[in-house]
Amino acid sequence: MDQAAIERAIGEARLLPVLRTPDAGGAVRAASTLLDAGLGVVELTATTPGWADALRDVRRAYPDALLGAGTVTADADARRAIEAGADFLVSPYPAEDVRAFAAGTGTVFLEGGFTPGEVAAASGRGIAKLFPAHVGGPAYLRSVLAVLPGARIVPTGGIGLSEVRAYLDAGAYAVGVGSELVKSPDPAAAVRELLKELS
Repeated sequence: MDQAAIERAIGEARLLPVLRTPDAGGAVRAASTLLDAGLGVVELTATTPGWADALRDVRRAYPDALLGAGTVTADADARRAIEAGADFLVSPYPAEDVRAFAAGTGTVFLEGGFTPGEVAAASGRGIAKLFPAHVGGPAYLRSVLAVLPGARIVPTGGIGLSEVRAYLDAGAYAVGVGSELVKSPDPAAAVRELLKELS
């Protein structure tokens, strides 16, 4: 899948699960549950111990899934992520080394930022990640998009499942959701219900 197709698939998914778990096994189980429930894309974070092994295991089990590596802030981790099977990289804040790696390898990179200037810079290169989104909420996203019409922004951080629709209505390209989805008593059911609501 080329860069344009990956970026398009992220937008079409509308929901980007961000999996931050205590260990690699938990990441694999969570990713498997969500992918089996109907999601086509998940992001595993580099803060999870053994994250590269987890990413490799998920890629092996789900060869057609769209897999991202999140919280990638150094080029060494960017390289490990791609070698493990990641389709795209995500950072929580501007990360020059990862940006250079992505540009040099033709890798999709969702660069993080919070201020309008940071988001403008990132969105000028591709999809921007707005983090931490909950600080400003959908109203902040709407204000940022007012001065950056057409920007593709994925708000992430502290977003509850009940807030996803509000962010999409505010103009989000897709919405990153994390802990609430994974900690749900029945994550698969939560995913199916949310996908139904968003359809």
